Amino acid sequence: MSAEIAEKRSVVLHALKDALIAGIVAFGLFILLLGFIADDSRGPLRPVPRPVLLATAVGIVFVGRFLISLIYYNAAALRYYLGVLWTAIATLARRYKWLLVAAMFVAAAVWIFFSPKDWQLILITVATIAVGVRFGFSAALLVFAMLFPVAFYGNPYYLGVAIIILTYVMLGWGLNIVVGLAGLLDLGYVAFYAVGAYSYALIAQHYDWSFWVCLPLAGIFAAFFGVLLGFPVLRLRGDYLAIVTLAFGEIVRIVLLNWVSFTNGPNGIGSIPRASFFGIPFNPEPNGFAATFGLEFDPTHRTVFLFYVILALALITNWVTIRLRKLPVGRAWEALREDEIACRSLGINTTNTKLTAFAIGAMFGGFAGAFFATRQGFISPDSFTFPESALILAIVVLGGMGSQIGVAVAATVMTASFELFREFEQFRLVIFGFAMVGIMVWRPRGLVSTRYPTVYLKERKTISVEHVAEGRG
Repeated sequence: MSAEIAEKRSVVLHALKDALIAGIVAFGLFILLLGFIADDSRGPLRPVPRPVLLATAVGIVFVGRFLISLIYYNAAALRYYLGVLWTAIATLARRYKWLLVAAMFVAAAVWIFFSPKDWQLILITVATIAVGVRFGFSAALLVFAMLFPVAFYGNPYYLGVAIIILTYVMLGWGLNIVVGLAGLLDLGYVAFYAVGAYSYALIAQHYDWSFWVCLPLAGIFAAFFGVLLGFPVLRLRGDYLAIVTLAFGEIVRIVLLNWVSFTNGPNGIGSIPRASFFGIPFNPEPNGFAATFGLEFDPTHRTVFLFYVILALALITNWVTIRLRKLPVGRAWEALREDEIACRSLGINTTNTKLTAFAIGAMFGGFAGAFFATRQGFISPDSFTFPESALILAIVVLGGMGSQIGVAVAATVMTASFELFREFEQFRLVIFGFAMVGIMVWRPRGLVSTRYPTVYLKERKTISVEHVAEGRG
């Protein structure tokens, strides 16, 4: 017993030591970042101390490091008890699955009885859970997305945030082809986003073509630029590839910024034609959407339409990616990701493999750019800077490279968290940085780290003896 007490005391002392060191380091880092603020409201510029904020930040680091150290030193026992708890919960959930669903329906009926105005939200919650129980998490997400405008039709802010989330989901899935499947680190993906946006804006303004005609053209132009980027980096890999793609993204932005006669330079392009419902505009005129279908005019009609457009584009991106993974080109991407030398030795044309990855990933980025342009109505080079590329890459890495569902979850969490912490703009990036560090420590392969092989044997097969060196099958 005394040995056990001594061991626990030693663990606590080690945790306190680690926490003290982390607190001292945090104090040294934060004393100038958070401990003082420059103030010129009362005369000359002078530093104003903020001891409470500094002490709070250091205290958070101290307590966090202490808890992490305790968990680390007791990791084996903690994993055992968490595994037992999770197994018990999963067993009970499977055994009483339909009983829980019935209880959920009863709770929903009671909720509607006492709060009838929330029936849309109750409907989407019940439908999502019921479909998730029967068909799985992916089907539940699809149902939730399809019914989202029904539940939040009266809240344009939520619809706008959902459109932004789906845009980043689509961009993440496009970059996932290049980074997650082909293993090519691309830091200039925002360039294809910009090419798609400017292609749509310029073609729609100069030729008065509709969104549905310009959308595939924007994807084709972006794919062309993807091939253009692919040729110079055919022999590069790793950090060198990342540097060249980063330079390509900056080159595109600088060209857009300085080619004033073509792109209007830093002033951007305004009055971009809006997307219509196959030729029917969303306006209060007699030929508008509301009048055509006998509805009262509501600006939310256009927002809901844009929501379903980007949802359809994102689902098409997901479906095409899943199908391509099962084709020879998709298997070649995965072989290239695992080992390029072995890929070459198998006779795979790595040149074509890389170019197809860049082209297809860029095409989906161009589609998203065209949608961004028609939604915003105004674009400028400031919308396509390196932080956008970094955010999209962070979505792919945090979600799990090669995982479609992981990218969707990461895009939702990151975009929604930016909106959630908008009031704390000073600390938003700090919180985001801590969250990324935490994910990289506890989930180094991303939120969804499981990658199923594209092709696998569904049954064990016996090999003939003459084909085995040991002489047995």
